[in-house]
Amino acid sequence: MQASAVEIRKVNKYYGPFHALKDVDLSIPPGKVTCLIGPSGSGKSTLLRCINFLEEYDSGEIRIDGQLIGYEAPGRKMSGRKLREMRRSIGMVFQQFNLWPHMTAKENVAEGLIRVRGLSKAEAETRAAEALAKVGLADKMGNHPARLSGGQQQRVAIARAIAMEPRLMLFDEPTSALDPELVGEVLNVMKTLAQEGMTMVVVTHEMGFAAHVADQVAFMEKGELVGVDSPGRILHHPEDPRIQGFLRTYHERNSF
Repeated sequence: MQASAVEIRKVNKYYGPFHALKDVDLSIPPGKVTCLIGPSGSGKSTLLRCINFLEEYDSGEIRIDGQLIGYEAPGRKMSGRKLREMRRSIGMVFQQFNLWPHMTAKENVAEGLIRVRGLSKAEAETRAAEALAKVGLADKMGNHPARLSGGQQQRVAIARAIAMEPRLMLFDEPTSALDPELVGEVLNVMKTLAQEGMTMVVVTHEMGFAAHVADQVAFMEKGELVGVDSPGRILHHPEDPRIQGFLRTYHERNSF
């Protein structure tokens, strides 16, 4: 049996007295797409950020390719250098694009390759051009973010992440800041990554994407992982009344 790319065991996270994650257990298979769904405030983004230790979890374990992230041992934090090394294999795409406005699309992608990977400017620009072509922006490399649509900016952000050649990609509601007509172009890029076997964890409200691209769907509510199953079972034949209620509300809001 193939080991999990990410193994989350009994993870708890508190913000003061607020219990944001409650004994979360989840296995992320390698080369597969896991979608996290659930109502706003259910802990999805918090869990995603804990995976690369942007948020410190208070107890439990998160292992990436078998290695504990964030801690050398329970209660003893990992050194900053070692954490940076681990993060090199993790790409993350946020709701906001976080592009440098004074840099072109190609410069935005190349910058991390120079600073983090230590590539020469020429090598970084070559790899940046390849990544931008992969997300369909070969003709926009010289454009600054202000001259790109929201969907194009998000695709630059994805190109910046994949140029680093990560083994794991994390997406935190990557289409939530986009106008509806721009959502499809970003989801299509993500579908291509999925087809190529990228391990992906996606926080999303796009149920269509989850239904057609995910290998497993995890439903969260009030910090708890309520259920994990195939898209067909979770989205079309849910047994838990909390999942049924969420999907009913979702379909009511999105029906015309």
